[in-house]
Amino acid sequence: MKEQEVKAYQRKTQKDYSLSFKLEIVDAVEKGELTYKQAQLRYGIQGKSTVLVWLRKHGRLDWKESEAMKRDTPNKKIRELEKKLKRLEQEKEVLNRAIDIADSRLNTDIRKKYLSLLSEATEQARSETDEPLDL
Repeated sequence: MKEQEVKAYQRKTQKDYSLSFKLEIVDAVEKGELTYKQAQLRYGIQGKSTVLVWLRKHGRLDWKESEAMKRDTPNKKIRELEKKLKRLEQEKEVLNRAIDIADSRLNTDIRKKYLSLLSEATEQARSETDEPLDL
């Protein structure tokens, strides 16, 4: 029974892994054969971020912490995009109101002027590209 107690309280020691072992793990993770967490479990690698450190140091891919590492769920991403869409729609409404106010105070048609200028510029660009080149 004392032998079992000793094993239960035995402290884990830091392991030194060979470079070839590290490169083998990095290669397997980068090929998609394993995730870094699966590699930790399969090979008994103790540190929580040990494999990530190897990937950052020896890997060919960019393993810096990124949005993908933070694990944004699709629902969270959808909520963020919906918020952004709502904000952009509000900005559009404010700008349209500002144009309406400017039109009424200055007795102009900003939208009509802008659209006519835009169509003229488009026609001019088309005519410049359609003209045959004299060589």
